[in-house]
Amino acid sequence: MARARHMFAGGNTCLGFFSYYHHILPQEEAEKIYVIKGGPGVGKSTFMKKVADAMMDRGLDVEFMHCSSDSDSLDGVVVRDLKTFLVDGTAPHIIDPKYPGAVDEILNFGVFWNEEGIKKHRREILSVSREISRLFARAYHYLHAAYEVYQDSASLFKKALDKVKLNRLMTDLVEELFAGKAGEEGAGRERSLFASAITPSGYVHYLDTLLDVGTVYVIKGDMGTGEELVLERLRDTALGKGFDVEGFYCALNPHKLEHLIIPGLDAAVTTSNTYHHAEIASGRTIDMMDLMNRKQLEQYRGELEENRHAFDGLMSVALAAIRRAKENHDKLEQYYVPYMDFKAMDACCQQIIGRLTELRLQ
Repeated sequence: MARARHMFAGGNTCLGFFSYYHHILPQEEAEKIYVIKGGPGVGKSTFMKKVADAMMDRGLDVEFMHCSSDSDSLDGVVVRDLKTFLVDGTAPHIIDPKYPGAVDEILNFGVFWNEEGIKKHRREILSVSREISRLFARAYHYLHAAYEVYQDSASLFKKALDKVKLNRLMTDLVEELFAGKAGEEGAGRERSLFASAITPSGYVHYLDTLLDVGTVYVIKGDMGTGEELVLERLRDTALGKGFDVEGFYCALNPHKLEHLIIPGLDAAVTTSNTYHHAEIASGRTIDMMDLMNRKQLEQYRGELEENRHAFDGLMSVALAAIRRAKENHDKLEQYYVPYMDFKAMDACCQQIIGRLTELRLQ
C-alpha cells in the first residue's frame, strides 16, 4: 500500500512565520518542481490534493505538507519516488523558480480567473488583507512573549538538571543505537521540517504518520526540561557516522529539535509533553524528571507553576488571533471563488497527473 506522511514545512513561531521549504525537496535533487501562483480560494490546495490522491492510487508514497494557517489545507505535495514536488509559491512562503525550465515550472492560476470580476472587490480585498496581516503580527508578538516565559522555565530546570546523569543517559543511548553500525562514507545530511504547528485549530501534529519505524524512543519532559540536548547529541552522532536524518523542530521555537528519525537505523526519538505526544508503541521511555535534583527543583515549584499559567494565557491570545486571521482569510476567498474557472483548472490538474504518470512509467 502507498504510504502517506503528513507534516508542515512552515509554521507560526516566536520568530514570526518560519519556513523550512528549502528542505522539502532540494532543487538539485528534483526532477520537477511545480510552483503554483494564485490568490486565496483559487483552488491551489484542492489541486494538490487531487494530484496526491492520484499518485497514491498508483501505489506511490506521498508526503503532504500542511498549511500552519489552516491545517486542513496543503502548502505542498511531494512524490519522492518521482523526485517531484508541487508547492504553493504565494505569501507568506514565497517561492520562485531557481532553475526555470530545467527543474521548475510555474503554474499560474491567474489564467483561470476573471480579473474584471475580482477588481470589483478591490477595496474589500485590500481591507481584509491588511486585517489578516495585523492579526498575524499580534499573534507573533504573543508567541514571542510565550517563548520568553518558556525560556525562564528552561533556566530553572537547567539549574536542577543533573549533568552526570544526563551524560550517562546520552552515552548509553549512543551505544544502544549505534554500536557496530555505520552509515555511508562522509557526513550524513539533515532534512529539517515540522511535525506540528500552531494553527487556528490549536496545536496540531502528525506524529502518528511519521514515527512508522521499527524502534521508537520516547523522551517525556515538562516545559523546558532539556530533552533537546539528548536529541542534538543523537543527531550529531548520526550525521558524523554517515546516517541521513530527519529533524522535526518545535512549533514555537523553530531552532529547537523536537523529534528525530534515522531511516538508516529504522529508529526514531520523539518527545512527549502536555502539548504533543504520539499514540505509538515505544521501545523505551525516558523521563527527563528522573534526571532532576528534586530537592532543588522544589525551590522553584511556585515560579514554574506561575510560568505555566502565563505561558498558556499568552498562547491562548496568540491562537485567538490566528483563528481570527483564518476567519478573515475565509472572507477573502469569497471575493475570488465566484470568478474562477474551476473546469479549466481541473483540466490542468488532469494534465499534470498525466505527466507524472508518464514519469512513473519511464
